[in-house]
Amino acid sequence: MLDFNGKVAVITGGASGVGRALGDRLVREGARVVLADIDQGRLDVTVAEIGAEAGLAVDVTKEASVAALADSIFDRFGAVHLLFNNAGVGLGEAQRAIWTLPMNDWRWGFDVNVLGVVHGIRSFVPRMLALGEEGVVINTSSGNGGLRSMPNTPIYASTKAAVTSISEVLYQQLLREGGKLRAAVLFPGPNTVNTGIMASNLVRPADYAGATPGTVAYRTMQDLMRTTGLKMALTEPEEVAEFAVAGVRAGRFWLIPESENGDQLLRTRTEEILARADPRSAW
Repeated sequence: MLDFNGKVAVITGGASGVGRALGDRLVREGARVVLADIDQGRLDVTVAEIGAEAGLAVDVTKEASVAALADSIFDRFGAVHLLFNNAGVGLGEAQRAIWTLPMNDWRWGFDVNVLGVVHGIRSFVPRMLALGEEGVVINTSSGNGGLRSMPNTPIYASTKAAVTSISEVLYQQLLREGGKLRAAVLFPGPNTVNTGIMASNLVRPADYAGATPGTVAYRTMQDLMRTTGLKMALTEPEEVAEFAVAGVRAGRFWLIPESENGDQLLRTRTEEILARADPRSAW
């Protein structure tokens, strides 16, 4: 897709972070941007600040909510050309053993990060196919889990592994439909992205209350890096948006930023699998 001017773009998790940056970038490309988020107050502010066409409340954990979002957008705009299944949460799981994590942590992580993507696919893709126009579905994964898993974030990593798998399957199945609609998977980076995802636990819905509701392991990415000993520069959401838009324009499936460290991690994982070797911790 070379020209985004006039195209309808839908972005979940659009009120802040990478979603907001994607919206801002696409508005400047001339796209008709619809931001969707569970936080209506923040969403309204973002829509006004970046000049998006609309901001609609959605709870991606609920199939009916995402279906209603699709109904509203297709009724108003008549089409969707770019769907960013981007909504995601971080869990208060860091530095905790996988067997001690509450089931509500698992449910919340998978309901947002994985089923949120599934609900987006189910609600939008059939109608996008029926339009018969060029389009792209972009699912946000992560190098953590989507490529190689950090041992201190078991839930988050496993959700992003699932998103990568879903995206690969979607890509192959859309090819069978003629190729006008295609899929891509976005790995924000190349370094830790400076968003507020680590504070997700502070706004966790009551339905998913954990053993220690309202607490967070880290409030900022700086906290995460300081505690885990990660030594790298932060990547800003705007950098991710620039890279993602360029990748979509180029027609790529794997939207993975080039990075010496990231490439080495991926190479190590591949070599381990080919050698049938035990995994080595990269962190």
